[in-house]
Amino acid sequence: MNFHGKDIKIFAGSSNLTVAKGIADGLGLPLGKSDCCTFSDGEIAISLNESVRGSECFIVQSTCDPVNDNLMELLIMIDAMKRASAARITAVMPYFGYARQDRKAKPRDPISAKLVADLITTAGADRLLTMDLHANQIQGFFNIPVDHLLGAPLLARYMKEMVGTDSPDLGSVTRARNFANKIGCGLAIVDKRRQRANVSEVMNIIGDVKDRKVILVDDMIDTAGTLCNAAAALIERGGATSVTACATHAVLSGPAACRICLLSIAGIWHGASD
Repeated sequence: MNFHGKDIKIFAGSSNLTVAKGIADGLGLPLGKSDCCTFSDGEIAISLNESVRGSECFIVQSTCDPVNDNLMELLIMIDAMKRASAARITAVMPYFGYARQDRKAKPRDPISAKLVADLITTAGADRLLTMDLHANQIQGFFNIPVDHLLGAPLLARYMKEMVGTDSPDLGSVTRARNFANKIGCGLAIVDKRRQRANVSEVMNIIGDVKDRKVILVDDMIDTAGTLCNAAAALIERGGATSVTACATHAVLSGPAACRICLLSIAGIWHGASD
């Protein structure tokens, strides 16, 4: 990577302190000194406690729960660095919130992923680094370079050791096919129909999973409704012997943990990895 500034500085937002520390340690650098506080009315205040003039700055901040607070914190931190004359600012967002709102599903819908992209660019970010976007085309929402990393190589290596190579898998068809190729296994698809947000119904299993171990692979697990419905269908209707789930982003909102726990108690799961 070509660095424009005189040095590299890595700053952590509130959402990813552990990840930011791991990145900094891997590069042999200290975390940048900054403070984030909230006023009594809920406004976010950012203070940079060291000079960033002429520096190559990286802000590690996912827009996970609380989504809007973390997004606003990122925008304010970018603005602070821009005004402090940083040479280049890269927003490192392991999880890109609002990514599922990437198109108009019905009339008068917003495209919130595009709005977030515009906000990050307008705030002053020069580059975005993210991982396993819900839809690859979101990269085109930005007018700045986007580095889109994939979690499949790490997940595939782990799953190959844990489950073996004779396992069909599920998720986005392209993602699932690539994952299957990496571990040398077959492919099956669970067709689903989503009635409304966070509610889905498994309609059909495409492919033979009878007497086989199944890996469900996806970019994220949110409320785990799709995941649990699919797992139950694969066991009860498809005849699979076990189900293992893996995803890059374990959002696990609402009833997700309880749903997964109940299926595990019922003997549906062989294991789970996020």
